[in-house]
Amino acid sequence: MTADLYAAATGLIGRSAAAYASGVPEGAGDDGLFGPASLTWRVSADLASPVAGLRSLLMQALHPLAMAGVDQHSGWRRDPAGRLAATSAYLATVTFGERAVAVQAAARVRRIHDHVRGTDAVTGRRYAAGDPALLLWVHAAQVDSVLAAGSLVGTALSAADSDRYVAEMVAAAELAGVPRPLVPASVAELERYVASVRPGLSCTPAAAESMACLLDPAGLDVEIAGFWQDVRDAAIAVLPRRAANVRLRRAAALDPRPPERDPAVARRP
Repeated sequence: MTADLYAAATGLIGRSAAAYASGVPEGAGDDGLFGPASLTWRVSADLASPVAGLRSLLMQALHPLAMAGVDQHSGWRRDPAGRLAATSAYLATVTFGERAVAVQAAARVRRIHDHVRGTDAVTGRRYAAGDPALLLWVHAAQVDSVLAAGSLVGTALSAADSDRYVAEMVAAAELAGVPRPLVPASVAELERYVASVRPGLSCTPAAAESMACLLDPAGLDVEIAGFWQDVRDAAIAVLPRRAANVRLRRAAALDPRPPERDPAVARRP
């Protein structure tokens, strides 16, 4: 995965790239939540970022209540690029923006979440987007994905730096609305949390549809399609085994051809 291919890919998805760039200030008055010496800034510039981003979205989609909120209250089917652009802008603002700007962006998202409530048609359970439990899953999926993707295709962090990165990101979770005591602050805590949620993950019909859109986007030219296949394969390879198996089983149901199985899937816990 080269820097040139990464640049070409972001050029094709201009709305998302422009939105991300809009969150990175020029001549900022302060270093924001993290700053240039942080692990958060370092990993955000790593070429593993597309893999981490895709894995994070796949993990988030497998939580039935989190997926129900997205499915019932967003326009991702009509304008998937627009939703991706909004998410990209928020992440860039929280990561690189001035502290006051990041706080304002998070407050704006929390106000939106206040109106996102409903019932998941699959489980019959009520959900609220502002529920700290759902916000924590979204946060953990992102942080865990950065570590997993870096270990496979990027610059792997040392154990100490991995713990430092997880600890730094507590600030982002707290900004989103998760009480600090609930947020994992080390790799060990993160792993325990993800393991505790994993039995409740499932590939609902809405999740399968969104994952198909993410994994096989339409309209890519040949070069970028090849790049995205590499990103997709790497993201699936670093999914937890059960999550990857869910995706593979769903693919088999939607496509009569046997899905290719990455040997790495069988080795992961």
